[in-house]
Amino acid sequence: MPRRLVSALVLAMVPAAAFAQDAPPGASSCSGCHAPGVAPGGAVPAINGRLPAETAKAMRDFKSGARPATVMGRNAKGFSDAEIDAIAQWLAKQAR
Repeated sequence: MPRRLVSALVLAMVPAAAFAQDAPPGASSCSGCHAPGVAPGGAVPAINGRLPAETAKAMRDFKSGARPATVMGRNAKGFSDAEIDAIAQWLAKQAR
């Protein structure tokens, strides 16, 4: 029985590893706060499946300070415009 449990746990981790390899740098960390299953309209919204332009604009606004934030302003400043675009494109392809 313990071998089956270990095997199941290992297999359960494979999709997570594939997820991380598929994501551009920085994108996989978004799901720590912006989990796909969060309720709409919450303080920390789900961002998977959004239009890339919407996500990129929000990130740039956080980065510049045009959009007030507690955490996202600091997070966004760590990304170049090319990285923001890559993350936005990748998030758009993720299921809500």
